[in-house]
Amino acid sequence: MYELNKIYNMDCLEGMKLLENNSIDLTVTSPPYDNLRTYNGFAWDFEGVAKELFRVTKQGGVVVWVIGDSYDKRGSETLTSFKQALHFKEIGFTVHDTMIYQKNSYPFPPVNRYYQQFEYMFVFSKGKPTTTNIQTQKTIWQKSTKELSTTRQFDGSVKEMKYEKGKPERKMDNVWLVNTGYMRSTKDKFAYKHPAMFPEELVERHIISWSNEGDIILDIFMGSGTTAKMAKVNNRNFIGFELSSEYCDIANKRIDGVE
Repeated sequence: MYELNKIYNMDCLEGMKLLENNSIDLTVTSPPYDNLRTYNGFAWDFEGVAKELFRVTKQGGVVVWVIGDSYDKRGSETLTSFKQALHFKEIGFTVHDTMIYQKNSYPFPPVNRYYQQFEYMFVFSKGKPTTTNIQTQKTIWQKSTKELSTTRQFDGSVKEMKYEKGKPERKMDNVWLVNTGYMRSTKDKFAYKHPAMFPEELVERHIISWSNEGDIILDIFMGSGTTAKMAKVNNRNFIGFELSSEYCDIANKRIDGVE
Protein backbone atom coordinates (compact mmCIF):
# COMPACT_ATOMS: atom_id res chain seq x y z
CA MET A 1 0.00 0.00 0.00
CA TYR A 2 1.16 3.51 -0.76
CA GLU A 3 1.56 6.16 1.89
CA LEU A 4 -1.84 7.72 2.56
CA ASN A 5 -2.68 11.38 1.98
CA LYS A 6 -0.24 11.79 -0.84
CA ILE A 7 -0.48 12.55 -4.58
CA TYR A 8 1.84 10.49 -6.75
CA ASN A 9 3.23 11.96 -9.96
CA MET A 10 2.81 8.80 -12.04
CA ASP A 11 0.58 6.93 -14.48
CA CYS A 12 -2.57 5.81 -12.67
CA LEU A 13 -2.58 2.34 -14.23
CA GLU A 14 0.94 1.63 -13.02
CA GLY A 15 0.10 3.18 -9.68
CA MET A 16 -3.02 1.12 -9.09
CA LYS A 17 -1.12 -2.10 -9.82
CA LEU A 18 0.81 -1.45 -6.62
CA LEU A 19 -2.32 -1.02 -4.51
CA GLU A 20 -3.65 -3.97 -2.52
CA ASN A 21 -6.78 -5.86 -3.52
CA ASN A 22 -9.99 -4.51 -1.95
CA SER A 23 -8.23 -1.53 -0.35
CA ILE A 24 -10.20 1.53 -1.57
CA ASP A 25 -13.52 2.65 -0.09
CA LEU A 26 -14.43 5.26 -2.69
CA THR A 27 -13.07 6.58 -5.98
CA VAL A 28 -14.22 9.99 -7.23
CA THR A 29 -12.72 10.91 -10.57
CA SER A 30 -13.34 12.37 -14.01
CA PRO A 31 -11.29 10.86 -16.84
CA PRO A 32 -10.02 12.71 -19.89
CA TYR A 33 -12.55 11.89 -22.61
CA ASP A 34 -13.01 12.52 -26.34
CA ASN A 35 -10.00 14.86 -26.53
CA LEU A 36 -12.05 17.76 -25.15
CA ARG A 37 -8.92 18.86 -23.28
CA THR A 38 -5.28 18.06 -23.98
CA TYR A 39 -4.29 17.65 -20.30
CA ASN A 40 -0.65 18.30 -21.24
CA GLY A 41 -0.81 15.66 -23.96
CA PHE A 42 -1.23 12.53 -21.83
CA ALA A 43 -3.20 9.44 -22.92
CA TRP A 44 -4.61 6.51 -20.94
CA ASP A 45 -5.86 2.92 -21.22
CA PHE A 46 -9.56 2.84 -20.29
CA GLU A 47 -10.08 -0.93 -20.11
CA GLY A 48 -6.90 -1.41 -18.08
CA VAL A 49 -7.95 1.33 -15.68
CA ALA A 50 -11.46 -0.10 -15.26
CA LYS A 51 -10.06 -3.56 -14.49
CA GLU A 52 -7.71 -2.20 -11.83
CA LEU A 53 -10.45 -0.07 -10.29
CA PHE A 54 -12.57 -3.19 -9.80
CA ARG A 55 -9.66 -5.03 -8.19
CA VAL A 56 -8.68 -2.30 -5.71
CA THR A 57 -12.25 -1.32 -4.73
CA LYS A 58 -13.48 -2.91 -1.50
CA GLN A 59 -16.57 -5.10 -1.50
CA GLY A 60 -19.34 -2.57 -0.98
CA GLY A 61 -17.11 0.24 -2.25
CA VAL A 62 -18.11 2.82 -4.83
CA VAL A 63 -16.61 4.43 -7.94
CA VAL A 64 -18.04 7.79 -9.02
CA TRP A 65 -17.21 8.27 -12.71
CA VAL A 66 -17.97 11.77 -14.03
CA ILE A 67 -18.00 11.94 -17.82
CA GLY A 68 -19.65 13.55 -20.84
CA ASP A 69 -19.61 13.16 -24.60
CA SER A 70 -18.20 15.05 -27.55
CA TYR A 71 -18.95 14.81 -31.28
CA ASP A 72 -17.27 12.72 -33.97
CA LYS A 73 -16.38 13.77 -37.51
CA ARG A 74 -19.91 12.96 -38.71
CA GLY A 75 -21.41 15.28 -36.11
CA SER A 76 -22.77 12.42 -34.00
CA GLU A 77 -22.39 12.31 -30.24
CA THR A 78 -19.73 9.74 -29.37
CA LEU A 79 -21.67 8.09 -26.50
CA THR A 80 -18.33 7.47 -24.80
CA SER A 81 -20.11 7.80 -21.45
CA PHE A 82 -22.50 4.92 -22.13
CA LYS A 83 -19.83 2.71 -23.69
CA GLN A 84 -17.70 3.08 -20.60
CA ALA A 85 -20.65 2.56 -18.23
CA LEU A 86 -21.57 -0.68 -20.01
CA HIS A 87 -17.97 -1.88 -19.75
CA PHE A 88 -17.90 -1.23 -16.00
CA LYS A 89 -21.06 -3.34 -15.68
CA GLU A 90 -19.59 -6.12 -17.84
CA ILE A 91 -16.52 -6.47 -15.62
CA GLY A 92 -18.53 -6.86 -12.43
CA PHE A 93 -19.60 -3.45 -11.13
CA THR A 94 -23.23 -2.67 -10.35
CA VAL A 95 -24.61 0.55 -11.80
CA HIS A 96 -25.98 1.85 -8.52
CA ASP A 97 -27.17 5.20 -9.92
CA THR A 98 -26.94 7.29 -13.08
CA MET A 99 -26.81 10.88 -11.91
CA ILE A 100 -26.65 14.22 -13.71
CA TYR A 101 -24.15 16.99 -12.98
CA GLN A 102 -25.90 20.14 -14.20
CA LYS A 103 -23.66 23.17 -14.65
CA ASN A 104 -24.69 26.79 -14.40
CA SER A 105 -21.71 27.87 -16.51
CA TYR A 106 -21.01 26.28 -19.87
CA PRO A 107 -19.46 27.01 -23.30
CA PHE A 108 -21.27 28.25 -26.40
CA PRO A 109 -22.79 25.41 -28.47
CA PRO A 110 -22.47 24.74 -32.20
CA VAL A 111 -25.02 26.77 -34.17
CA ASN A 112 -27.31 23.76 -34.67
CA ARG A 113 -27.39 22.44 -31.09
CA TYR A 114 -28.72 23.47 -27.69
CA TYR A 115 -26.41 24.45 -24.88
CA GLN A 116 -24.61 21.44 -23.41
CA GLN A 117 -25.29 21.90 -19.71
CA PHE A 118 -24.59 18.53 -18.08
CA GLU A 119 -22.33 15.54 -17.61
CA TYR A 120 -23.15 12.07 -16.33
CA MET A 121 -22.12 10.91 -12.87
CA PHE A 122 -22.19 7.11 -12.92
CA VAL A 123 -22.15 5.63 -9.42
CA PHE A 124 -20.72 2.12 -9.72
CA SER A 125 -20.61 -0.19 -6.73
CA LYS A 126 -18.84 -3.48 -6.06
CA GLY A 127 -21.84 -5.33 -4.74
CA LYS A 128 -24.32 -3.47 -2.55
CA PRO A 129 -22.85 -0.15 -1.33
CA THR A 130 -21.68 -0.36 2.27
CA THR A 131 -22.13 3.37 2.91
CA THR A 132 -25.07 5.50 1.75
CA ASN A 133 -25.20 8.80 3.61
CA ILE A 134 -27.91 10.21 1.36
CA GLN A 135 -28.02 14.02 1.39
CA THR A 136 -31.24 16.00 1.79
CA GLN A 137 -32.93 19.04 0.29
CA LYS A 138 -35.81 21.27 1.34
CA THR A 139 -39.29 19.81 0.94
CA ILE A 140 -41.76 21.69 -1.24
CA TRP A 141 -44.73 20.88 1.01
CA GLN A 142 -43.35 21.75 4.42
CA LYS A 143 -46.79 22.60 5.79
CA SER A 144 -50.17 20.93 5.55
CA THR A 145 -51.79 21.46 2.16
CA LYS A 146 -54.86 20.14 0.35
CA GLU A 147 -52.88 19.69 -2.86
CA LEU A 148 -52.12 16.04 -3.51
CA SER A 149 -48.77 14.63 -4.58
CA THR A 150 -49.30 11.26 -6.26
CA THR A 151 -47.33 8.40 -7.76
CA ARG A 152 -48.38 5.72 -10.25
CA GLN A 153 -48.40 2.12 -9.00
CA PHE A 154 -47.36 -0.97 -10.98
CA ASP A 155 -50.99 -1.87 -11.63
CA GLY A 156 -51.71 1.60 -13.03
CA SER A 157 -53.54 2.93 -9.99
CA VAL A 158 -52.62 6.24 -8.36
CA LYS A 159 -51.48 6.50 -4.75
CA GLU A 160 -50.89 9.61 -2.65
CA MET A 161 -47.26 10.29 -1.75
CA LYS A 162 -47.04 11.40 1.87
CA TYR A 163 -43.28 11.26 2.42
CA GLU A 164 -42.78 14.97 1.64
CA LYS A 165 -45.67 16.54 3.49
CA GLY A 166 -45.00 18.12 6.85
CA LYS A 167 -41.27 17.41 6.70
CA PRO A 168 -38.71 20.22 6.32
CA GLU A 169 -36.34 18.03 4.26
CA ARG A 170 -36.36 14.97 2.01
CA LYS A 171 -33.83 12.96 0.02
CA MET A 172 -32.03 14.91 -2.69
CA ASP A 173 -32.79 14.37 -6.36
CA ASN A 174 -30.11 12.71 -8.49
CA VAL A 175 -29.75 15.78 -10.72
CA TRP A 176 -27.31 18.16 -9.04
CA LEU A 177 -27.15 21.79 -10.12
CA VAL A 178 -23.68 22.94 -9.11
CA ASN A 179 -21.98 26.33 -9.26
CA THR A 180 -19.15 26.24 -11.80
CA GLY A 181 -16.76 28.72 -13.33
CA TYR A 182 -14.18 31.17 -12.06
CA MET A 183 -14.25 31.61 -8.27
CA ARG A 184 -17.32 29.37 -8.06
CA SER A 185 -15.74 25.93 -8.53
CA THR A 186 -13.19 26.92 -5.87
CA LYS A 187 -11.84 30.06 -4.20
CA ASP A 188 -8.26 28.86 -4.90
CA LYS A 189 -7.36 31.30 -7.69
CA PHE A 190 -4.12 29.54 -8.60
CA ALA A 191 -6.01 26.28 -9.28
CA TYR A 192 -7.59 27.69 -12.44
CA LYS A 193 -4.38 26.91 -14.29
CA HIS A 194 -5.96 23.47 -14.66
CA PRO A 195 -8.26 23.37 -17.74
CA ALA A 196 -11.15 21.31 -16.32
CA MET A 197 -11.44 21.51 -12.57
CA PHE A 198 -13.89 19.58 -10.39
CA PRO A 199 -16.21 21.90 -8.41
CA GLU A 200 -15.54 21.41 -4.71
CA GLU A 201 -19.26 21.20 -3.90
CA LEU A 202 -19.75 18.31 -6.32
CA VAL A 203 -16.89 16.23 -4.94
CA GLU A 204 -17.78 16.95 -1.33
CA ARG A 205 -21.34 15.72 -1.82
CA HIS A 206 -20.11 12.42 -3.23
CA ILE A 207 -17.48 11.96 -0.53
CA ILE A 208 -20.09 12.49 2.18
CA SER A 209 -22.64 10.29 0.38
CA TRP A 210 -20.51 7.19 -0.21
CA SER A 211 -17.85 7.18 2.54
CA ASN A 212 -17.29 7.69 6.27
CA GLU A 213 -14.59 9.49 8.23
CA GLY A 214 -11.29 7.62 8.07
CA ASP A 215 -12.11 5.91 4.76
CA ILE A 216 -9.67 5.92 1.84
CA ILE A 217 -10.67 8.05 -1.16
CA LEU A 218 -8.92 7.54 -4.51
CA ASP A 219 -8.69 9.86 -7.50
CA ILE A 220 -6.75 8.34 -10.39
CA PHE A 221 -6.87 11.56 -12.45
CA MET A 222 -6.17 13.96 -9.61
CA GLY A 223 -5.74 17.06 -11.76
CA SER A 224 -5.98 20.18 -9.61
CA GLY A 225 -6.48 18.19 -6.40
CA THR A 226 -10.15 18.81 -5.62
CA THR A 227 -10.80 15.23 -4.48
CA ALA A 228 -7.78 15.26 -2.18
CA LYS A 229 -8.72 18.65 -0.73
CA MET A 230 -12.33 17.68 -0.02
CA ALA A 231 -11.26 14.33 1.43
CA LYS A 232 -8.97 16.16 3.84
CA VAL A 233 -11.65 18.75 4.69
CA ASN A 234 -14.07 15.93 5.55
CA ASN A 235 -11.62 13.83 7.60
CA ARG A 236 -11.06 11.12 5.00
CA ASN A 237 -7.74 9.74 3.78
CA PHE A 238 -6.80 9.99 0.13
CA ILE A 239 -4.50 8.60 -2.53
CA GLY A 240 -4.05 10.34 -5.86
CA PHE A 241 -2.29 9.75 -9.15
CA GLU A 242 -1.50 12.48 -11.67
CA LEU A 243 0.87 12.30 -14.64
CA SER A 244 1.42 16.04 -14.97
CA SER A 245 3.98 17.44 -12.55
CA GLU A 246 2.46 20.89 -13.13
CA TYR A 247 -0.95 19.71 -11.93
CA CYS A 248 0.64 17.87 -9.00
CA ASP A 249 2.15 21.15 -7.86
CA ILE A 250 -1.27 22.83 -8.01
CA ALA A 251 -2.93 19.96 -6.13
CA ASN A 252 -0.29 19.85 -3.39
CA LYS A 253 -0.58 23.59 -2.87
CA ARG A 254 -4.33 23.22 -2.41
CA ILE A 255 -4.16 20.43 0.17
CA ASP A 256 -1.35 22.22 2.03
CA GLY A 257 -3.79 25.09 2.51
CA VAL A 258 -6.27 22.89 4.42
CA GLU A 259 -5.80 23.18 8.17
